[in-house]
Amino acid sequence: MSVELPFAPVDQIIRRNAGDLRVSADAAEALARRVQDHGASVAADAAEHATADGRKTLMAADFDVGQVIDREDLTLPIAPVDRIARSRIDDRYRVGMDARIALADVLEDYADNVASAAATLARHADRRTIQAEDIETYFALFN
Repeated sequence: MSVELPFAPVDQIIRRNAGDLRVSADAAEALARRVQDHGASVAADAAEHATADGRKTLMAADFDVGQVIDREDLTLPIAPVDRIARSRIDDRYRVGMDARIALADVLEDYADNVASAAATLARHADRRTIQAEDIETYFALFN
């Protein structure tokens, strides 16, 4: 799967969790790949929920989101999130706008958690830069 998610918004998510640490380009790329893979899996699960309800349109509730936030409050762009959602689901499904926003929100929370932990790992290693190895170490430790 090629990376659909632009690195710049992912870098921005890492930076808002990094405090005074710098962020390597490799860290943004590593997190973008992980976020994209997670998003595709979450969308596949959402498609199963929609199928169980007899629908072909994914809705925000399929992503276990109680309330959809405003699109302007997101850092991740909607179009790549839509492509990520469609990457592992059948063409017969539609992804509603509220579902795209809900998935982007879920992915931002996921990225925030990983970025925060990666910053902690970088500090623990006594480095001033969050690197891809911090992202990968997080997944080695917690998945």
